[in-house]
Amino acid sequence: MDTMLCDELLQEIFKRLPSTPSAALSVSLVSKRWLNLYRSSKTSLSLRFLPHNSMLVSFSSLLSYYPSLSSLSLVLSDSITNANSSTATAFTDHLLFIVSSSCSNLHHLRFLVGPVSVSSLFSLSRSCSQLTCITVSLSKPLYLSWVVSFPCLKDLCLYICPNGVNKFGSLLNEELDAEFGLETLFLSGIQAGDEGIGWLWRNCKRLKRLQLKNCASVGDGESFSSFILCVKGLQEVDLRKCRSIVDGVLLKLAENCGSLNSLLVYDGGSKEGLLEFINTCRCNLQKLDLRLPLDLNNTHLLAVAMNLRHLSTLKLQSCCLVTGEGLNTLGTALYNSLEELALINCDVVEREIGLLATLGQNLRMLRKLDLSYNELLVDKELTSMLISCNNLTDLKLRGCRKVTGVTLFSMSKNIKCLQSVDIMNCPGIEAEAVEFLVLNCSQMRQMVVEENKVSNIARTWALHKVIEVTSG
Repeated sequence: MDTMLCDELLQEIFKRLPSTPSAALSVSLVSKRWLNLYRSSKTSLSLRFLPHNSMLVSFSSLLSYYPSLSSLSLVLSDSITNANSSTATAFTDHLLFIVSSSCSNLHHLRFLVGPVSVSSLFSLSRSCSQLTCITVSLSKPLYLSWVVSFPCLKDLCLYICPNGVNKFGSLLNEELDAEFGLETLFLSGIQAGDEGIGWLWRNCKRLKRLQLKNCASVGDGESFSSFILCVKGLQEVDLRKCRSIVDGVLLKLAENCGSLNSLLVYDGGSKEGLLEFINTCRCNLQKLDLRLPLDLNNTHLLAVAMNLRHLSTLKLQSCCLVTGEGLNTLGTALYNSLEELALINCDVVEREIGLLATLGQNLRMLRKLDLSYNELLVDKELTSMLISCNNLTDLKLRGCRKVTGVTLFSMSKNIKCLQSVDIMNCPGIEAEAVEFLVLNCSQMRQMVVEENKVSNIARTWALHKVIEVTSG
């Protein structure tokens, strides 16, 4: 049995298996040959481990079993404790050296083991010149000219650590101004006075996607003027927990960026800054995602209705000051364009009777709807909306604790195009209703629900109808 299939055919089969522990275990139980072929066929590997010098040898041995890796993710389960910064960096550098020595075909590397030195990154560039995506942690002071040594790099993610042992002065950045092809940039942990970031802004003139998280600044005093240079071509901006800089970034986007089509702001900025952006931006914004519990109100929604009439996606999370009046005005203005709406943990959904019914009547183009974590939302209000949303393909009700099987019966009757539903953490929904939904939604392809609510009949029909049932 073990020798009936040739190596090449087995490897092609293994490439199509899901990257799950159960799949690897099943293959390993057949024979050592199958296990070796499975490993050699894998192009991606994700590992999480505890830091210890003894694991370096076993890690090197492990990588030798995966010669075809193009994507590798390494994350520590715990931070390196009881070690000074020099010892920690030596450990991460040694680990990165093993990666560069064993995985010359890498295209994607996520290396969140600890801060790495500049010299180890230059060494990596010589061994893995095809890398297009890199995620690493760096110590201060920042020396970023190593980025140029990766000619194929398109996606860069940097976590800035507060202290480190970088022996290179940040002024070395000034020696080399060379525009490179970065398209996506993620930065976390930038503080006021951080030198070297300005060099990055000056040379990121092809940037399309920018993500900032936990940043109190965009660098030292000269960095903000350089920041403007990379803003013009941006298409997507993601600002998370950057309260002190959100207003300034939004102002520069409004003044200098005409290509922006997606904006996310979580936990930051001011009412005035966001309103100024909405009223003055000259871009054709299509996606807006806001989590601003105390900084978003009806004034902002009215401004969106007036100025952003081409929105196709609107996501609001934990927005306590929004009322039905603002949402209804928005629904009327965007009736012909909005295809995705999320009102996550927004108590207005539970507070104002009839709001969802009115939104459903106005937003007939909706394809995706997310009402997760509205714990007091009841069947009557929800079904009054679903009756009008005949074109929905994706519905998320995770954490809606008052919703029952009545809603699922309504879904199967009114939403014939439904392909994906998330009903995790909905104690009012029982196994009988889940089974009914599986049997009666002909287009269903994915369902997220607790395993104990999936009966044998539902599981059999899900397999027959190619429905992926998960509890993720």
